[in-house]
Amino acid sequence: QVQLAESGGDLVHTGGSLRLSCVASGLTFSGHAMGWFRQVPDKEREFVAAIMWNDDSTYYADSVRGRFTISRDINKATVYLQMNSLKPEDEADYYCAVDTRGKYFKAQWYEYDYWGQGTRVVVSS
Repeated sequence: QVQLAESGGDLVHTGGSLRLSCVASGLTFSGHAMGWFRQVPDKEREFVAAIMWNDDSTYYADSVRGRFTISRDINKATVYLQMNSLKPEDEADYYCAVDTRGKYFKAQWYEYDYWGQGTRVVVSS
């Protein structure tokens, strides 16, 4: 059974930093894409960043490129999202997800088949 567990969400001031973690279990990592998405009330889930498990290639939304960094620790089966220079518009519930069915990067949330429960990031101005 695949399980994803996020942590690291918190209240931070504008310009601050946070690191989110996502621990995966029950997965046989092979070419999977793991992604971070975020969502605010009444809006569709939004792609933030993704990493390919097999070759470490990374992808970012334009809104976070240069401020956020996604990385993985194979031994810990963990994906991280380092978020720097946070802005009020980054405030959201952040979700970790994995696409076990494809071997190429996809930015659409509906392409990902397993999700964590989410962790909340609050950015105060």
